[in-house]
Amino acid sequence: MKTLEKISGFMGSTFAVWVILFAVLSFIFPSGFTWIAPYIVPLLGIIMFGMGLSLSKDDFKEVARRPRDVGIGVGAQFVIMPLLAFALAMLLPVSNEVAAGVILVGCCPGGTSSNVMTYLSKGDTALSVAITAVSTLLAPLVTPVLVLLFASEWMPVSAGSLFFSIVKIVLIPILLGLLVKWLFGSKAEAGVKALPLVSVIAIVAIVTAVVGVNQEKIAETGALIFAIVVLHNVLGYGVGYGLGKLFGLEAPKQRAVSIEVGMQNSGLGATLATAHFSPLAAVPSAIFSVWHNISGPIIATIFRKQKEQEESESEQISA
Repeated sequence: MKTLEKISGFMGSTFAVWVILFAVLSFIFPSGFTWIAPYIVPLLGIIMFGMGLSLSKDDFKEVARRPRDVGIGVGAQFVIMPLLAFALAMLLPVSNEVAAGVILVGCCPGGTSSNVMTYLSKGDTALSVAITAVSTLLAPLVTPVLVLLFASEWMPVSAGSLFFSIVKIVLIPILLGLLVKWLFGSKAEAGVKALPLVSVIAIVAIVTAVVGVNQEKIAETGALIFAIVVLHNVLGYGVGYGLGKLFGLEAPKQRAVSIEVGMQNSGLGATLATAHFSPLAAVPSAIFSVWHNISGPIIATIFRKQKEQEESESEQISA
């Protein structure tokens, strides 16, 4: 078990490397990865089951203890990113499939990677976890409505079908994870240690499947899609941080909100796009998975250095 824990920890800490490496490999050798495509839905279900296992009573207590802070983060997540995605889709010359895919990933809840990045940035990790949990649990209701509102201009949207898909691949696995944890207690806790390994393998598999299936189209329009994804992500960080300041949140909370807003559950975006739109519509989510594993550590480092500088200046003043 200790060996598995060490491997899991190593894979979790080098997540970005594996995503980028296998995304490149699937682009060069697409035929070696396209067979994974039919398994995208169960792979995401496994990730969500793991999220359920990892949630604790303290996470839900945090929501009750700080409803305003959590509400600001969740509200920002479901307002800022869809609006930014819609604006980018309107302003830049992209196909209907790509526009719908960008909006879809913008309407998804926060990704679990944001919790790690918030911790590394010396932000409010407990708040980050609470925002991720609440936004994910609200996704079956909120995401379909937002996609219908913003993406229907480019492609037909069935909010009902999206709702049932999200319930099936997000809500039910999370509830099963919570149930298993409640039934088996400490035995289930032991399985949590392997979650980073399972999550890395599942996300890498989803990304490689999407890239492999869309290799030719990515070669044609990949640069433009990448530019949109980068803009969407970076603007999300910036606007999220500014909103935290506007609402008078303390610096660690501002960092948490910024990262929560900027980082999406791109695995969910890729899965829903593949199931309800087209393979090409899943490409923005796949590229987002690659990019936010680059931008996340960068923004965490910037925030951490900002915090260290503030601490240094405070020490000098007190001295």
